[in-house]
Amino acid sequence: MAHPKILVIKETEKEIKNLLKQSIPFIGQRLRVLLILKQNEETGISRREVAKLAGVDPNSVQKWRTLYLNSGIDGLIKHGKTGFKPSVFNAAEHTMLETKLNNPQNGLQGYVELKDWIEKETGKSFNYNTLLYYCIRNFKSSVKVARKSHVKKDEDLGSSFKKTSEESVKKQH
Repeated sequence: MAHPKILVIKETEKEIKNLLKQSIPFIGQRLRVLLILKQNEETGISRREVAKLAGVDPNSVQKWRTLYLNSGIDGLIKHGKTGFKPSVFNAAEHTMLETKLNNPQNGLQGYVELKDWIEKETGKSFNYNTLLYYCIRNFKSSVKVARKSHVKKDEDLGSSFKKTSEESVKKQH
């Protein structure tokens, strides 16, 4: 059976605890492992025991221990994750979609038609699911929503109908 690896940690327990208070949970696990290693610095502790105490996987302990040996506390705190992917739709396409979706006279039957329309307008091709979730996230659109009025409705006929119906109601009273 292998002996536990003895690791010399330059930082004090107090410094590690202060870093732990200031860190995000993602980095906090790494610092908890480092704290356990610091507390067992003289005797040494196996990665499996550290993993049990910290509640993480032993392979993570091994990786973080090696990361600390190679690049110190700065390497351990830096997680190297980048941000989110940039949007597929630029600002001009966003406004085009917004005006099309907010127009009650647009006559779209669904997202397939919207996809075809935006591809024709921009000359770029888009994935259906990308368009669907982009519209739901940014415009709170839904797959099936009742329209306020029919697409082919004639506004003049509607207003004349209202006028004649008001007159007939007045005649009855």
